[in-house]
Amino acid sequence: MAALSDLLPAAAVRLDVRAADWQEAIRTAGGLLVDADATTDAYTVEMLRNVEENGPYLVIAPGFALAHARPSPAVLRTALSWVRLAEPVEFGHESNDPVRLVVALAARDSAAHTDAMAALARLLADPATTRALREAPGPEDLRRILAGDESEPTAPVDAADAGDVTDAGNTAVAGEGREAEADERSPGAGRAVHKILTVCGNGVGTSLFLKHTLEQVLDRWGWARHVTVEATDTISAKGKAAEAVAILTSREIARTLGDVGVPVRVVEDFTSRTEADRVLRDTYDV
Repeated sequence: MAALSDLLPAAAVRLDVRAADWQEAIRTAGGLLVDADATTDAYTVEMLRNVEENGPYLVIAPGFALAHARPSPAVLRTALSWVRLAEPVEFGHESNDPVRLVVALAARDSAAHTDAMAALARLLADPATTRALREAPGPEDLRRILAGDESEPTAPVDAADAGDVTDAGNTAVAGEGREAEADERSPGAGRAVHKILTVCGNGVGTSLFLKHTLEQVLDRWGWARHVTVEATDTISAKGKAAEAVAILTSREIARTLGDVGVPVRVVEDFTSRTEADRVLRDTYDV
């Protein structure tokens, strides 16, 4: 699996770029992929079309958009580009606008970049690291911050996750009491392993972010052996829905999926363990 720093060359980082709108922001990020010999111009068009057809679901956290499209012949190699805007732009997302950071992902397939997406999700879940990324003075400084995560297999619960969510006014999400409660209500070793689907328009980008966040929460609950999380796209999700106990996705993709016979839960911030914890508790009534 490729590491985050391997997929993001210094030449594919531009900081404090001025863009008139989200289209220009994505064109800038796409242009960096072309310059890095990772894609052709056609891939930039595909990223723009993805937003036009599926909505701003790729704005997966406050101020952060992960621009991408399906693997296609326009992708020459798996790579990332990184654009920090001088002034944020609106993508049309109900809760995560405006966007200042646009990361473009070009994936040759659905597997090669999994570790890199997990590393990026860990970084963006930490407020201090997110602030450092926003303030990095140059591309090499930014890449050093990104590379710092690759030696850490897990990340601590951030300050918000540790203290701002309560269960009926009682123990915080990071507290041992709630984890014990969740473990008591787990699906159980004697039953079939449950499956949760995370879904995005293409199955290679935003759904991987949410998958990683859910897996962190399930691991803390002690449920990792009972519940598997699979990242997929909207087309595949409709066929796989019968295998799952729930689908977790963005508001835009939930509208696209419609009624698939299992609960579809909306997640606004794909990097927030606090929100993932809340949605999982609602799903399992714990």
